[in-house]
Amino acid sequence: MNKTKEELVDDIYGNLEKVVDPELGIDIVNLGLIYNIDIDDNGKAIVTMTLTTIGCPISELLEEAIRMQVLKVENINECEINIVWEPAWDVSKMSRFARLSLGIHI
Repeated sequence: MNKTKEELVDDIYGNLEKVVDPELGIDIVNLGLIYNIDIDDNGKAIVTMTLTTIGCPISELLEEAIRMQVLKVENINECEINIVWEPAWDVSKMSRFARLSLGIHI
């Protein structure tokens, strides 16, 4: 049975929860770094995301880990990662879990 695009996006988000920012110890989904995931008709996933800081020293490491996790999803055969700076990331984009884990109260 083929999954819908929505189900594939959910699977990708689930896999991306395994990608942890090594500096903060929280996954990139709960950090709020993933802004959007789209899937085209050819099985290409387009991940739109940001980083906590411009010039992030681990950006290449994160991109490779993201690509690996996205391509593990059935029927996804290509992954494009678009890093954007608008809207700018801030702690309000973090999940409640991430804020509590890091002791951030907003």
